[in-house]
Amino acid sequence: MKEKFIRTKLPVRFMESIYKIIWSDEALKNLKEIINYLENNWTEKELKQFAKQLDKRLNSIERNPYLFQKINPSTNLRRSVLSKQTSIFYQIVDTNVRLITLFDNRQNPEQLTRKLA
Repeated sequence: MKEKFIRTKLPVRFMESIYKIIWSDEALKNLKEIINYLENNWTEKELKQFAKQLDKRLNSIERNPYLFQKINPSTNLRRSVLSKQTSIFYQIVDTNVRLITLFDNRQNPEQLTRKLA
Protein backbone atom coordinates (compact mmCIF):
# COMPACT_ATOMS: atom_id res chain seq x y z
CA MET A 1 0.00 0.00 0.00
CA LYS A 2 1.33 3.38 -1.00
CA GLU A 3 1.52 6.07 1.67
CA LYS A 4 0.05 9.47 1.05
CA PHE A 5 1.43 12.62 2.55
CA ILE A 6 -0.82 15.58 2.96
CA ARG A 7 0.87 18.93 3.24
CA THR A 8 -0.86 21.50 5.32
CA LYS A 9 0.01 25.08 5.83
CA LEU A 10 -0.32 26.00 9.48
CA PRO A 11 0.38 29.54 10.55
CA VAL A 12 3.82 29.81 12.09
CA ARG A 13 2.39 31.24 15.33
CA PHE A 14 0.16 28.15 15.67
CA MET A 15 3.16 26.06 16.63
CA GLU A 16 4.89 28.63 18.84
CA SER A 17 4.55 28.99 22.57
CA ILE A 18 4.07 32.56 23.60
CA TYR A 19 4.99 33.55 27.10
CA LYS A 20 3.99 36.86 28.62
CA ILE A 21 6.84 39.19 29.56
CA ILE A 22 6.56 40.93 32.91
CA TRP A 23 8.96 43.77 33.63
CA SER A 24 10.30 44.14 37.18
CA ASP A 25 10.76 47.65 38.58
CA GLU A 26 14.53 47.08 38.42
CA ALA A 27 14.42 46.11 34.74
CA LEU A 28 12.29 49.17 33.88
CA LYS A 29 14.72 51.39 35.80
CA ASN A 30 17.64 49.85 33.90
CA LEU A 31 15.89 50.39 30.56
CA LYS A 32 15.29 54.07 31.37
CA GLU A 33 18.95 54.49 32.33
CA ILE A 34 20.11 52.88 29.08
CA ILE A 35 17.78 55.04 26.99
CA ASN A 36 18.86 58.17 28.86
CA TYR A 37 22.51 57.30 28.28
CA LEU A 38 21.97 56.64 24.58
CA GLU A 39 19.98 59.86 24.14
CA ASN A 40 22.73 61.90 25.78
CA ASN A 41 25.78 60.22 24.27
CA TRP A 42 24.81 58.63 20.97
CA THR A 43 22.78 59.37 17.87
CA GLU A 44 19.09 58.74 17.32
CA LYS A 45 20.08 56.04 14.83
CA GLU A 46 21.93 54.12 17.57
CA LEU A 47 19.00 54.55 19.95
CA LYS A 48 16.65 53.11 17.32
CA GLN A 49 19.09 50.27 16.67
CA PHE A 50 19.15 49.40 20.38
CA ALA A 51 15.34 49.49 20.55
CA LYS A 52 15.06 47.22 17.50
CA GLN A 53 17.65 44.81 18.91
CA LEU A 54 15.89 44.69 22.30
CA ASP A 55 12.48 44.16 20.70
CA LYS A 56 13.81 41.32 18.57
CA ARG A 57 15.42 39.62 21.58
CA LEU A 58 12.29 39.98 23.73
CA ASN A 59 10.26 38.40 20.92
CA SER A 60 12.70 35.48 20.90
CA ILE A 61 12.39 35.12 24.66
CA GLU A 62 8.57 35.22 24.41
CA ARG A 63 8.56 32.45 21.84
CA ASN A 64 11.16 30.24 23.48
CA PRO A 65 12.43 31.37 26.88
CA TYR A 66 14.38 28.11 27.27
CA LEU A 67 16.64 29.10 24.39
CA PHE A 68 19.06 31.07 26.54
CA GLN A 69 21.57 29.92 29.13
CA LYS A 70 20.36 28.92 32.59
CA ILE A 71 22.80 30.39 35.10
CA ASN A 72 21.11 29.27 38.32
CA PRO A 73 19.13 26.02 38.27
CA SER A 74 17.60 26.51 41.72
CA THR A 75 15.99 29.85 40.80
CA ASN A 76 15.49 29.12 37.09
CA LEU A 77 17.46 32.28 36.31
CA ARG A 78 18.57 32.72 32.70
CA ARG A 79 20.78 35.15 30.81
CA SER A 80 20.58 36.44 27.28
CA VAL A 81 23.48 38.57 26.08
CA LEU A 82 21.90 41.40 24.10
CA SER A 83 25.17 43.11 23.21
CA LYS A 84 28.69 43.19 24.58
CA GLN A 85 27.48 45.96 26.90
CA THR A 86 24.09 44.56 28.00
CA SER A 87 22.68 41.27 29.27
CA ILE A 88 19.07 40.43 30.05
CA PHE A 89 18.45 38.36 33.18
CA TYR A 90 15.06 36.69 33.54
CA GLN A 91 13.11 33.88 35.15
CA ILE A 92 10.42 31.64 33.73
CA VAL A 93 7.40 31.38 36.01
CA ASP A 94 4.53 29.28 34.64
CA THR A 95 3.67 30.94 31.31
CA ASN A 96 5.33 34.22 32.24
CA VAL A 97 8.84 35.51 31.75
CA ARG A 98 9.87 37.91 34.49
CA LEU A 99 12.61 40.31 33.43
CA ILE A 100 14.81 40.78 36.49
CA THR A 101 17.38 43.25 35.21
CA LEU A 102 19.08 44.65 32.12
CA PHE A 103 22.67 44.60 33.29
CA ASP A 104 25.55 46.68 31.97
CA ASN A 105 28.29 44.08 31.52
CA ARG A 106 30.96 46.71 32.18
CA GLN A 107 29.82 47.12 35.79
CA ASN A 108 31.30 45.37 38.78
CA PRO A 109 29.83 41.81 38.88
CA GLU A 110 29.13 42.28 42.61
CA GLN A 111 26.41 44.77 41.63
CA LEU A 112 24.76 42.03 39.60
CA THR A 113 24.86 39.68 42.58
CA ARG A 114 23.05 42.29 44.68
CA LYS A 115 20.41 42.85 41.97
CA LEU A 116 19.73 39.15 41.61
CA ALA A 117 19.55 38.45 45.36
